[in-house]
Formats: sequence, C-alpha cells, structure tokens
Amino acid sequence: MTDRAPRRILTAAATALLAAAGLTACADDTGGASQPGKVGVVAAFYPLQFLAERVGGDTVAVSNLTKPGAEPHDLELNPRQVGEVVDADLVVYLSGFQPAVDEAVEQNGGDRAFDVAAVTPLRDAAAGGHDHDHEGEAEGEHAEESGGKDPHVWLDPTRLATIGDKLAERLGKADPDHAADYTARAGALRTELTKLDTEYADGLRTCRRREIVTSHTAFGYLTERYKLEQIGISGLTPEAEPSPKRLAEVAEEAREHQAGTIFFETLVSPKVAETIAREVGAKTAVLDPLEGPPADGDYLSAMRTNLQTLRTALDCS
Repeated sequence: MTDRAPRRILTAAATALLAAAGLTACADDTGGASQPGKVGVVAAFYPLQFLAERVGGDTVAVSNLTKPGAEPHDLELNPRQVGEVVDADLVVYLSGFQPAVDEAVEQNGGDRAFDVAAVTPLRDAAAGGHDHDHEGEAEGEHAEESGGKDPHVWLDPTRLATIGDKLAERLGKADPDHAADYTARAGALRTELTKLDTEYADGLRTCRRREIVTSHTAFGYLTERYKLEQIGISGLTPEAEPSPKRLAEVAEEAREHQAGTIFFETLVSPKVAETIAREVGAKTAVLDPLEGPPADGDYLSAMRTNLQTLRTALDCS
C-alpha cells in the first residue's frame, strides 16, 4: 500500500506551488469545475460524481479527481487537482477512503467540504457474515487508516438516496436560487434508486446459494442489504496480496458452499480470482464495485448488470 507520508508531502507541495505561482484551477478538457454562472463541484471519485451530476443538473459543473481507469483507493493529487479543491464551491468526498483527498480537504476545503461519510453510519470493516479481515498486517494498516470502516456505502441504493438528499441541501445553501430544483432532482433520483432497490430485493430473494466469493471485500453494504454473504479473497484494499493460507481458506469455503463463480472487478487484476476458480473448478465473472465509471452507461445500468450477474451465479429463480 502507498505510504501516507508521501501523500502528505505531495499535497503540501502542490498547495505551496499553487500559492507561489498564484495559480487557480480552471475548466479544461477533463471537465474542470470552474465554469461561469455554474456551481463548481469537485467529486472525489465516480459514484459521487454521478450523484452530483444527477442532483445538480445543468446548474452545476462537476469534475472528478479520480480519472477513468484509475484505482481510487491510492489516488495522488497533482497541483492542478489541488487547485480544483481550492477553487470549488463544493467538494464532495468520503473521508477515510482517499487519504490524499482527505489531506487536501483538511488544508483547503473549509466549509465547502461535504463528507458523505457523515450522512449515514458506515459499516465496520469486518461486520457481517464471512466478511472478515484475513489480510494480516497489510489489511490491518488499511483498517487503521480508514478508522476500521467500510467506505463502499454507494453499493446500497437506499443509502445513496439518503446521501443525495443531503447533497441537495448543501447545493441549496451554495446556490439558494436553485434550491428547489436540487430538492426535486434528489427526489427523482430517490425514486429511481428505490426502484433499483426493489429490483435487487425481488431478484435475489430466491436463490440456491447466498454466498459470493469476491476478489476484495467491497460488497459488504450490498450483501448486508440483500441478505447475502461475502467471502473476500483480500480485504478492503484491492491491491493487498492474499497469503497462501488465505487462498486455501477461500478455496475451502468456495467448495463448502458449492460456489460456481469467483468474482473479480474491473480495476484490479483477475489473476487471484482465476487461481481460486481453477482450484475449485469454478468460472470467473466481473462484479463491478463502481469505484470508477462503468465502460457503458452509468451507476444505475451498472448496478443492474451486477444484479443479472449475481442472479446467474447464485442460480436465482
């Protein structure tokens, strides 16, 4: 895992460079948040970008600090990105998930920061079913860094709807003239997310199996909400290398539960999942934790793709 000290040094250096040069962040071809007449919103990573765009509509300009294809856990910020945080009207982030963003917000965010982790209680990292910490020292370091909480709250649509409601309130304070519009869009999004929640509950109600084997334990909110059990090969840190002992434990559990599918995700190498699959005679499939934007569609369509993947793997009627 990337050490936190270099992140702090990088962020502090970036801030110093901006101050010395008198630079400000401006709109560019990556979608910078500074656009005349619009509320500038900086989102830390994709699900928060999706939320800000849906709730903000055409009266906000949203930029994402985590670019497509990048793994958000260990994001490093360059001077331009720190400048975006400095100049934003609102910074939407999740404390404990991206230390470099936490550092930039602490130094430059002020009362413009909206921490979604404060909206709805986060799960303990090791809470629920087979979702345990098996990663020894490496995972322990991450648990300490994140306060022992699971940040993947967006994988429960009902919690994301609650965050959307609170985001509408914050946008309304930043832009009172459009407060009613933000509230209305958050309400419309809540309706869509409630429908998605119903689809998941109905689609996963009757399945032959209820255990999913995943490359890392990103799906705790989803499995808790829909009464599944998560067996994680590695913990909350997707880059953590599982020990041979852990691989053997997962293979044993996969056999015990007759798991026919081992899941890996879009931004992480599938090699470990493929190793387990070969060991137990299973196949592999993608289950997207939506830490980055999907290749096609948006959060809603990607979550529906995940639902169909789960229904196939768990043999749901």
